[in-house]
Amino acid sequence: MTALVIDHVLVLGLVFAAVFWITWVVSPLIAQIGFERGQSQHIRREGSHQDPIYRFTTPERLLKARWSAAVLAGGLMGSILLVFGILNEYILTGACLLTGAISYQVPRWWVNRKIRNRQLTFESRLMDLTLALANGLRSGGALPQCIEMITREMTGPIQEEFTFVLQEYRLGVDLPESLMRLSRRMPGEDLYLLTTAVRLTMQSGGSLAEVLDRIAETIRSRTEFHQKLRTMTAQGRFEAIAMASAPIAAFAIILLVDRELMMPLITTHTGWIAIGIVAVLEIIGFFVINKIVTIKV
Repeated sequence: MTALVIDHVLVLGLVFAAVFWITWVVSPLIAQIGFERGQSQHIRREGSHQDPIYRFTTPERLLKARWSAAVLAGGLMGSILLVFGILNEYILTGACLLTGAISYQVPRWWVNRKIRNRQLTFESRLMDLTLALANGLRSGGALPQCIEMITREMTGPIQEEFTFVLQEYRLGVDLPESLMRLSRRMPGEDLYLLTTAVRLTMQSGGSLAEVLDRIAETIRSRTEFHQKLRTMTAQGRFEAIAMASAPIAAFAIILLVDRELMMPLITTHTGWIAIGIVAVLEIIGFFVINKIVTIKV
């Protein structure tokens, strides 16, 4: 009994040492190597600062984070398998590589989600901006003055982007061109419609206030339709998440209740093949359901 306790403590000590070594030595080294390899693939083009990613990080820092996440997750997976007594080198290598490959994508997914949330916040205030511009023009103000007045009252992404538009305009860029650059930074049908209408109206003449009123009505109708669509597809999205998480929850519960029953599943080649098949089927099912409930309009 004492020997088993000593062996258990020794394994835990080795696992802790391995995790500490990976965290403080290997991870920064591999992150730097990955950064140096990927830096040559990242081409800085003119206007690359307009990429939405620069609102949250830089491609260099994101690449470092992806390599660090891959190394740390792979090391932690190997440590967990060692704690459970899995010593097969093929299983350890495959599980660590798979976990590292998935974790390598996590920082990019997180940044994409932040960019998407920022764009949704921007689009949610676009109708208010359009109405405010129309009211300002109807009261006799010029378009740059109306934009400046609105940026003082609004907050969030819409204030940041239109403040940048005004800065470009003051530096000599034509206002229609600056608005078109905005539509490239924040891609969306509503904003593209707004910027195109402003550009054409300023070039050909006409009542910009009336045009903005019609655009605001169009944006309102599209927003109501999108909200109804999200409500109708909410159940399908929940089913996709539930289907993907149910086997993981069942596995964890059974492992806690009867560990000996589940050990062959994670200590034998047959068990890992079964896990791989289930994982592939779950991923396919998740993406199929997600594809069904994702309607592009």
